[in-house]
Amino acid sequence: MEKRAYAKINLSLDVTGKRSDGYHEVRMIMQMVSLWDTLRVTETDTPGIELICREPGVPCDSRNLVWQACDMLMKEKKVQQGVRIVLEKRIPHAAGLGGGSSDAAAALHAVNELFHLGFSDDELCARGVRIGADVPYCVMGGTALAEGIGEKLTALPAMPPCHIVLARPDVDVPTGVVYRKLDSCTSVVHPDVDAQADAIRRGDLAGVVRTLGNVLEPVTAADAPVITAIRRGLDRAGAEGTLMSGSGATVFGIFSDEAQAARAAETVREGGMAKDVFVTCPDVLN
Repeated sequence: MEKRAYAKINLSLDVTGKRSDGYHEVRMIMQMVSLWDTLRVTETDTPGIELICREPGVPCDSRNLVWQACDMLMKEKKVQQGVRIVLEKRIPHAAGLGGGSSDAAAALHAVNELFHLGFSDDELCARGVRIGADVPYCVMGGTALAEGIGEKLTALPAMPPCHIVLARPDVDVPTGVVYRKLDSCTSVVHPDVDAQADAIRRGDLAGVVRTLGNVLEPVTAADAPVITAIRRGLDRAGAEGTLMSGSGATVFGIFSDEAQAARAAETVREGGMAKDVFVTCPDVLN
């Protein structure tokens, strides 16, 4: 069995509070894009989980969310067989694109189907949040408003057609550090998430662009000025709007014209600002 695990971007990301358990309350618009990892999943007679990934820095043991997802479902249903997963990475690791969460969601779907476990998508979402706050969204896919810690999802119509350049600089951004620094900020500019959701419902790309916003970006960019440099480069190349995704450090630019998006991506590559550059589009799964 083969499953695709799609990257996501945050068209908006607002943090509205912090819970007593340490998690932050968020409101954000999530969008999957046409960049994906591939999971090849095979049932084995030998019990246990074998995870293979050649990407440097990606663990292949219980630290990996894919391993955790398989282990959780297989233990709950007392699956006697084993599973072998070959994970082929294309989504950059720890880049604000949800690669680990999406891989886990794909693993949940795969194990559920492979062993005929009978979980609904809602049941997979309820289990996925135990692994990571973005996993429920990645189980659902498409375009969605996410609230709570990310597990309360409202499906939205597909984002208006466009082309999206992703540019990831060679910067490591620990998510926990970014949120802790946000907690100490005295002034935060909150994006209008509701206005953006309305723009998506109207199919209004200009409205989506006008309401792009991420409260985490100023925090991350303060320590990684290359984020601002990439945004300026994409702006000069004709992007209709730019933003950092998640806690960073990937920056995306939205373009109506595919050729212009390709030229912008090449400009960023030639400028040496980004380690990884991709031209994608919204991926319609819902």
